[in-house]
Amino acid sequence: MRLRILGSGTSTGVPEIGCTCPVCTSADPRDRRLRASSLIHTGDAVILMDCGPDFREQMLQVSPFEKIDGVLISHEHYDHVGGLDDLRPFCRFGEIPIYSDVYTADHFRVRMPYCFAERKYPGVPRIYSVVVEAGKPFFIRQTEVVPFCVMHGRLPILGYRIGGRMAYITDMLTMPEESYDLLKDLDLLIINALRTKPHNTHQTIQEALQAARRIGARETYFIHMSHHAGLHAEIDSQLPPHVHFAYDGMEIEF
Repeated sequence: MRLRILGSGTSTGVPEIGCTCPVCTSADPRDRRLRASSLIHTGDAVILMDCGPDFREQMLQVSPFEKIDGVLISHEHYDHVGGLDDLRPFCRFGEIPIYSDVYTADHFRVRMPYCFAERKYPGVPRIYSVVVEAGKPFFIRQTEVVPFCVMHGRLPILGYRIGGRMAYITDMLTMPEESYDLLKDLDLLIINALRTKPHNTHQTIQEALQAARRIGARETYFIHMSHHAGLHAEIDSQLPPHVHFAYDGMEIEF
């Protein structure tokens, strides 16, 4: 399996417009953080994890141009779904299923009604909604995907265990006990770590470290970092073994 980090940043991206902090003005390309998304190759499927407003820019850096078998959506906030219209070129390969919980699916239809109309006008993305539930596995081609609940503040959203070997979590503050039970024996964990100071809807770097220790994946990578998380070179060097700061364009084989 192979995963490419398309974006490692939070909702404003890094650099943040108008900011002159050391991270936003850094010359290190690892400190440039587009909105969080990843592309996963499982061996028989190509899966996009979230599709934010930077999707077009992110995919211009990816080769080859190939079919996307499914899109997993964590929740309906714009920084995770704002690029769905830019799936249009990939629809040349056929319709693309968009997997999400029912709350998110309902918001798709309000936000992008032209994509889900019975009669679509030419040129709209050929996508369709598939509603999934936490704890109920499904398949993208032959790859098993298990959604599980995490709490984005008070909002229940979805994380995903993919292919049995990896899990992807973003925008988490806390996680129910039953979700931890679904995350045993992972090779790879991707999990959010916003910044050092507490936040009311996202976990801090320290809280992410605690969650990572409890889950116990063989390798863990942090995503969804704001500029307040600090410089990549400094923070990454302070993390324990087998825990890493992800960066845009990073490819992980496992």
